[in-house]
Amino acid sequence: MAAHATMPVRHHASLSWAMPVGLGTLFGFYAGFLRRTGEAVSWWDVLYGVVAGLIFTAVAYGLGRIQNALPREVRAGAYAAVCGMSIGFLHSLTGTSILRSAGMGLMFAAVMFAVSFYVFYMRED
Repeated sequence: MAAHATMPVRHHASLSWAMPVGLGTLFGFYAGFLRRTGEAVSWWDVLYGVVAGLIFTAVAYGLGRIQNALPREVRAGAYAAVCGMSIGFLHSLTGTSILRSAGMGLMFAAVMFAVSFYVFYMRED
């Protein structure tokens, strides 16, 4: 009769860790690449990329674990903050000024806030 109403919701558990690990790997590679500054790759560049990737992975995984407990405005703000800080950090590795890096981070954070708020607003019941 109403059997479909009692079926448990299936969650993709593997995506909860695969997405942060994949994004953290890309972030770490790019951070190590930007830190290289045109010279030969050293172990410090590799270590820098690994640490940056691990930190990004931990933050992304933590945000993914608590995102359902947050209201959509705060959730969109959290994703915007992570995106803005990540882009600002990567932009600072290119050797530009802190003001320009902060501006790039704020610009990407504003765009991420608008897009994520729209997505969360449209998909929320």
